[in-house]
Parts: sequence; C-alpha cells; structure tokens
Amino acid sequence: MSELRGAMIIGQSGGPSSVINASCYGAIKAGLDADCITKVYGAANGIVGVLNDKLYVMDEEDPEELAIMKYTPSSALGSCRYKIADPDEDETDYKRILEIFKKYDVRYFFYNGGNDSMDTCNKISKYMKKVGYDCRVMGIPKTIDNDLFGTDHCPGFASAAKYIATSLVELYQDSHVYDKGQVTIVEIMGRHAGWLAGAAALARVAGYPADLIYLPEVDFNMDEFIEDVQKIWEENHNVIVAVSEGIHYADGKFVSEAETSATDGFGHAQLGGLAARLADVVKNAIPGVKVRPIELSLLQRCAEHCASQTDSDESFMAGQTAVNEAIKGVTDKMVGFKCTRDENGYKCEADLLDLSSVANYEKKVPVEWINERGNNVSDAFIDYALPLIQGEIQMKKENSLPRFVKLKKVIAK
Repeated sequence: MSELRGAMIIGQSGGPSSVINASCYGAIKAGLDADCITKVYGAANGIVGVLNDKLYVMDEEDPEELAIMKYTPSSALGSCRYKIADPDEDETDYKRILEIFKKYDVRYFFYNGGNDSMDTCNKISKYMKKVGYDCRVMGIPKTIDNDLFGTDHCPGFASAAKYIATSLVELYQDSHVYDKGQVTIVEIMGRHAGWLAGAAALARVAGYPADLIYLPEVDFNMDEFIEDVQKIWEENHNVIVAVSEGIHYADGKFVSEAETSATDGFGHAQLGGLAARLADVVKNAIPGVKVRPIELSLLQRCAEHCASQTDSDESFMAGQTAVNEAIKGVTDKMVGFKCTRDENGYKCEADLLDLSSVANYEKKVPVEWINERGNNVSDAFIDYALPLIQGEIQMKKENSLPRFVKLKKVIAK
C-alpha cells in the first residue's frame, strides 16, 4: 500500500480515567515520530473540537512536558459527551468534519474513548469511505467500566480496580476500630456491567475481604439483601458491602432512588445515591445498627497515585499501536488486548478489532463468576483481574504533591 501523507488528529471522549492520557501520549509520540504524518493535532474536547475548528498543535509542545502525560489523570485535551447523528439521517456534522479534515489535510483520525466513542469513530470512518476521502480512522479504547466488546480488558479499568480494592482494604481497617462495629456500604461505578464492583473482591487477596458484593449482571432482591446483611451482622457485628450503582430489580428498574430524568450527552440516566438508599434500608431493618454509606464517585477514575503500571504501559501501547498500524494502511479498527494467564504468567498483546463489532456492544461479567446467591464473585474474577493491577507508577512530584502535565495548547490556524 502506498504511503499516505498528511496530518493526524487525536481526540478524547467520554468519562476520563487515570491512564487515558497514557494512550493519548502513545498516539501523539508515534505521530510525531512518523515521517508520513506532517502535523499532529489534538482536538479540544473531542469531536466537539473538530466541529468547532479548535485544534491544538501538539508539535509545538515541549517533548519532556508531553511525556508527563503518561502519568497525568483525566483527559489532557479535554473531553465531551456528544453523540453525532446517523449519517443516513443527518449529514450536517459529517460535512463539517470533512471540511475541517480538508482544511488541515487530515489523513489520520484517532478517537480515544468508550462504547459511544467507538460508535462515533465507526460512523466517521464509514462516512469518509462513502464520500471517497482517504482518511484512516482508528479507535483507541478507554473505559474504567471495562465493558468494551471483544477485548480482554480496557485501559483504565485496572487502575480503577486497584483504587477500589485498595480503598476496601483501608476501609476494612477503619470499620473494625470500634467495639460495637458497623455496616459499611460502598457504592461503586458501573451502570450495566459490574467489573468495577467485582474488583472489590481483590481485597480478599490482602486478607481483608468485602463480605457482600452485588453486580448488575444479576437481578437484585432487597429482601435477600437484608437477610445477607443481617446474617453477617449477627455473626461478626461488622459488615462490608460493595455494590454497583447499576443494580436493578427483576423488572429492570434501578434500585437507586436518585435516578432522575437527568441524562448525559448520550441519553444515559444519571445514577447516584444508592449507598445512602441501602443504608436507610439497613437502619430500618436492624435496630440500633451504625451504617456508613460511602460513594467512591469520581475518585475511581482520577486516582493517579494508585494507578497500575501495567495499565499505564498497556494504555500507552494501545495509542502507539493505533498510529503505527494506521501508517501501515490499517483503518476502521479498534486496538484491543489479547491476553493469556497461565503457568508462564500474564502476557498481553495488541489485537485489532473491527469498529462495527465493538460499537455499542457491552461486555459483562460472566454469570458463572457470580455465586448462586448473587452476592459475591468467585476466585475466577480475581484470577482475571489481579495481573492487571500490578506495578507502581513513578509519578512526577513537586513539594510531595503530584506534578501533572501543563500543555501550551497552541491553537491551529
């Protein structure tokens, strides 16, 4: 295949993570190192930046400063939750994107995000082919929810899982201080997939297990929940519960009382307040019990101090691979992971997946990894997740506080 010369755009979308910038840096560095890529642009706030003609010139950034992206949480280029229409129904956004691509001679487009971002990537790729504009489009995965289809796991999940497991280990110490004990209910992110809540099981490896873990893969039963808590309370006078924010009843309704008419940019209901809701239920069911509801919230996705080096390295590799493969002629793919866990240890390799097979499909925790009662996960989950959280990052610090990347963000003209 003949060499394709032109500029590239890298954009970030959706909820950030501790390592999304590692992927972004991997792509940027590969682009800057490639002779056929004439300019590297970063889209300000994802696809919105493309539509608004607001692009950062990454060539203007100091290389040493750029390298700090690998250990900087959140989305350094800015993110968005913008859903572009089906091109068969409305081509307005696509015509604008094509206009911007032509203006800057963009021949490579990389989008770093989750399910909805891969859908955006897929639509743009198909449109560019339809109109005959030569542009290679690649998806770079990111989601702490770990629910992207086809890949062993997603960049961002491991660091969030490590933070959750660490928090559970630390909470175990705190909750066992008093002679009267307490019930601690920890609310963990995850709307439809319970990978993050399942990560609470990793605390078991350290010897400080969560007593109960509830995932949205199985229907929640409030009466059984009360029975579970009461039984352990009577035995130990101390109970730690990890629960996914997306647990639901058999009729599909979320347990959270805080579900409102509010939605994000993709139409997903905003969830929250589940731990407080369950705490009230427990207080009413067990007279005199002390209950602590805890919502880990955004800390799960920005706790860089607790990030996994394995996660960071793999995330960098995903971004780098996307660019290098696109240069070779690959397009319309997402970089996934193919992994082995055996007597020889853990091994992870890049795996290219069709965007059309990934977009808008959700990977859930295997039901066989959840116990029959639906209140915990098996050791199979731990065997899967434990290798992913290994290694401590060497985060840059000043005055014993994190030193994160400070980009110039020079606007393209």
